[in-house]
Amino acid sequence: MFIIEDEIHAEPQKGEYKTFEDAFVELKKRAAIPWNEKPNRCPCTNWKDCERNYQIIEYDTTKISWKELKRKDILTISAKGVKWTDEK
Repeated sequence: MFIIEDEIHAEPQKGEYKTFEDAFVELKKRAAIPWNEKPNRCPCTNWKDCERNYQIIEYDTTKISWKELKRKDILTISAKGVKWTDEK
């Protein structure tokens, strides 16, 4: 199972995805949303100068305590613009 998390704010985003590609499609949608609108607007009081650093995290959910398998930086969104990592 895969989830999207804002690493800077340690904030898991709504939704669980069966594949990495499904989560990546969601981030493509978010990249088209302005930085100052939900869900991209940061939750902190300094949101105008902050940013979202979205990661896709893979978990093994076969046990009661989920085990993180892999974490990958994918996308940063801020007033400076949208920045994708170089690799998928």
